[in-house]
Amino acid sequence: MIIGIGGVSRSGKSFLAKALQNKFNLAGKTVEILDQDDYVLPTKDIPLIRDHVDWEIPESINWKKFKESILIAQKRCDVVIAEGLLVFWDKSILAQFDKKILIELSKLEFVNRKRVDLRWGQEPEWYIQHIWDSFLKYGSRPDETDPDILLDGGKAFDISKIMNVLRRYYV
Repeated sequence: MIIGIGGVSRSGKSFLAKALQNKFNLAGKTVEILDQDDYVLPTKDIPLIRDHVDWEIPESINWKKFKESILIAQKRCDVVIAEGLLVFWDKSILAQFDKKILIELSKLEFVNRKRVDLRWGQEPEWYIQHIWDSFLKYGSRPDETDPDILLDGGKAFDISKIMNVLRRYYV
């Protein structure tokens, strides 16, 4: 099974992927998580927006390598979880997902979380707005179909409920 998890930055994608991995592992399933951030192109190959590298656009991702990694992981694992801001952008990858999970987050909650996210230093307000706008433009919903599971990233995830939906498919 291949699961795609999409959502704006700081919505809980990585947290959810790890929680699902733990639950599947407890059920005896092997799981690999592929984080879209691990497939960004070299900085020199990514366009700039003002003085910042524009990580928030489809052109920043090595889609071929990301897709190949998903297909390779599928051969060696029971469950593959691919997650990222733009994970639903590429139609050939979207077609590989057996289940799509979208985590929504209010703009206010996103901005508040992003302001305190200092992993890459303090981001200017205009860039935080750019991240939000890029998500709405490129990552908010799969083009072809609605997500199988829609979550509110502003609330605690009910992992057992999510697993029940996924197990119905998997068994």
